[in-house]
Amino acid sequence: MEKTKRGGVPLYLWMLLGFAVGLGGGLYVNLNDLVVIPWVMELIQAVGQIFLRLLFMLVIPLLFAALAVGVAEMGDLKSLGRVGFKTLVFTIMVSAIAVGIGLVMVNYFQPGAGVDPALAAQLLEDGRDGAAAIVGNAPTSIEAGQFFLDMIPSNVITAAADNQILPVMVFALIFGIGMVMAKSKATDALQESLQGLLEVMMKLINAVIKLAPIAIAALMFNLAAVFGWDLLIRLGAYAGVAVGAMAIHMFIVYPLLVMIFGGMNPLKFARGVREPFVVAFSTASSNATLPVAIKAAEEQLKLPKRISRFVLTVGATANQNGTALFEGVTVLFLAQFFGIDLNLQQQLVVMLVCILGGIGTAGVPAGSLPVVALILVMVGVPPEGIGLILGVDRFLDMCRTTLNVTGDLVAATVVSRGEKDIPAEVSGPLPVAPPTS
Repeated sequence: MEKTKRGGVPLYLWMLLGFAVGLGGGLYVNLNDLVVIPWVMELIQAVGQIFLRLLFMLVIPLLFAALAVGVAEMGDLKSLGRVGFKTLVFTIMVSAIAVGIGLVMVNYFQPGAGVDPALAAQLLEDGRDGAAAIVGNAPTSIEAGQFFLDMIPSNVITAAADNQILPVMVFALIFGIGMVMAKSKATDALQESLQGLLEVMMKLINAVIKLAPIAIAALMFNLAAVFGWDLLIRLGAYAGVAVGAMAIHMFIVYPLLVMIFGGMNPLKFARGVREPFVVAFSTASSNATLPVAIKAAEEQLKLPKRISRFVLTVGATANQNGTALFEGVTVLFLAQFFGIDLNLQQQLVVMLVCILGGIGTAGVPAGSLPVVALILVMVGVPPEGIGLILGVDRFLDMCRTTLNVTGDLVAATVVSRGEKDIPAEVSGPLPVAPPTS
């Protein structure tokens, strides 16, 4: 997340303040059995709804531009076509592993379970009404037998109008591949235009996120007034499961990938990535860490310069294992919190959307929020539940950014195996990536 400031204070501190104010007010109402004046409660709920509507308003053009450009960039250099393919395969494979770990952890530890079913059902019903108002005709369930057919939109404009996220993402993926196949001056101009659209959406997302402290206070007040102390207990369990899943991916999966597919000693790799690891965790910004990561890849890991620069730059916008894992854990946690039992097919759909979302939302500060909200609607969970996790999102953002950056370096190590460097005079300047979270 960007280190955005309001009045000299970092935005995440304002968000934390909003979380505390909303939580404190809601707990006070809950513990004292107070009745809030109806029009006041309606106003508080409207504030949260406005924030969610703004996110939904931006999500379709944001995802389409980010995913199409991300895929197009992977095959942008013909001389690195093989490297681009290897990078794409690695990204999909490792993101699937990351999301799989997250889903297994949530299913095993059940961090969202144990909430009073009557209260959950009450808020769920209210939330579904609000969700329907926000997303219109978006499906609130996933019907068996129609999954693969529904992935291919017969009319992408209609799919976008109905906020059907998966068909739109599949179309964006195919569109990006088409831009690579039809490489020309015209497609270069089209890619540049989509990059411009992406930058506009990123700027607007940043503007909307500045409203987050107020929205968090409103959403948390509503949730805390209903659930009381159960909210804090479930939230702590959620954060613990999310961090645990990230730790497994970081300290077990990554070393195995480096050793088996990268041909490098994991201890040597760990020593080489210490600096970008620390920078990523402290700044929670992949963009700020990119130059440090490139330096570590070239000087510490001794990877071919042209290969590592390409993979790390693409990875900063497309290889977001931590983001994909976070989205999967969050969706299942909130489903458990509201008492919704997701079957295997629904969880596989969540997994697929999270894998694509790891590519499609990279480069956007807090860009996972719209994706999480739309997935929640797909499985019948009120998107207002997002307010539950925003208070601890800063710490989780630091953790998943560290996982993202380390994953980029793992990808560079694996893809570089068997590749030779290009002479220094041909290698050119360092590529510049757009801002990422």
